[in-house]
Amino acid sequence: MSGLGLGNTTNVFTRDELLELGVAGVGREVFVDRSVRFFRPESVRFADRVRVDCFCVISAGRDGIVIGNNVHIAAGCFLFGGGGAVVLEDFVGLSSRVSLYTSTDDYVAGHLTNPTVPDEYRDVTTGPIVLRRHAIVGCGSVVLPGVTLGFGASVGALTVARKDVGDCEIVFGNPARSLPTRRNADKLREFEARYGQTVGQNET
Repeated sequence: MSGLGLGNTTNVFTRDELLELGVAGVGREVFVDRSVRFFRPESVRFADRVRVDCFCVISAGRDGIVIGNNVHIAAGCFLFGGGGAVVLEDFVGLSSRVSLYTSTDDYVAGHLTNPTVPDEYRDVTTGPIVLRRHAIVGCGSVVLPGVTLGFGASVGALTVARKDVGDCEIVFGNPARSLPTRRNADKLREFEARYGQTVGQNET
């Protein structure tokens, strides 16, 4: 299992280096590329068997970013937690260039935008983002504030997720539309349990 699919682990932070950066918690077999940028690392926690590929940004707010077991975050992903917690439960997968935004500016009514402007001139929507176990997000997709992706939910490539996605539901496009659901949720749970036995963890 060592390496989690990485051919070369020399370009990843060691556990001690992540802790020296101030990361709040680091489990076993956590492989974070050295090009990853952290903001407010003291609010970031990694569980076990996590892989974060190159050129990602992990920017936590006061509510933190929590990354569960067996999570893969592919190259060029952005996790912005300034507007609420970001929670990636076990077995979540983010494909390359996925962006999670816990805050966004609403400019339709004429408000000013961007963080250089005082809050009284802006209209900012904030909310946590939660990805339940086995949720997957396709390349280039965006998840907006307040969205929860249910167990086994799937967001197709280049999709904007503006509202919750149900358990095993598949959405695709902009605006996002539903496709047939993922089948065999019980099979997901079965494989998770069998895999958990091989790594000495219980099903959560």
